[in-house]
Amino acid sequence: MSRNENPTVWSSEQGDLRKKSSPPAAAQSLPPQQQTIYLHRDSKGRGGKVVSLVKGLVLSETDLTALAKQLKQACGSGGTVKDGTIEIQGDHREKIAETLRKLGYKVKLAGG
Repeated sequence: MSRNENPTVWSSEQGDLRKKSSPPAAAQSLPPQQQTIYLHRDSKGRGGKVVSLVKGLVLSETDLTALAKQLKQACGSGGTVKDGTIEIQGDHREKIAETLRKLGYKVKLAGG
């Protein structure tokens, strides 16, 4: 018999735990004064186009999208939120840093 015709099955008293994925708990937002944000510039995997990455944020999903919208408006550029990181199209690290400092965040420029 081939492996695909008769797959090995294992179960426990709780059943198949892979199918019982619980939704992630809502992350609590920290106040801006307690956060240090790192600004990176990256172009890998983007066809040579540069994006500014805002990393190190401890915000809920709604706060993160609201902050991303505010940063995009300040830079006059597009962007997105992926895996807890804000990506802004173009090299706008200085504008982003200035905006975040006005909001009370500690900002560090990282990368080239």
